[in-house]
Amino acid sequence: MDLAFLLAAAEHAAEEHHKSELPFFIGGGLLVAFAIIISVVGFKKPEFPANEQAARGVMALSVALVAGALGSAIYVAL
Repeated sequence: MDLAFLLAAAEHAAEEHHKSELPFFIGGGLLVAFAIIISVVGFKKPEFPANEQAARGVMALSVALVAGALGSAIYVAL
């Protein structure tokens, strides 16, 4: 076998295992949209969030969105 054939076969095998990047784009887009919304609300209402329970909810949603974006990035990379 010659080298060109082996390289072509390896490239073809790599193309077959390509994962869609759509989950990362969706997760990252949701995280960006959430960050923009939280920033706008925070500037308009300095007392946001109104109480401790709401603050914990915002933090939990932030952690979930970051974990989703990070997890989808790892999934696509591996």
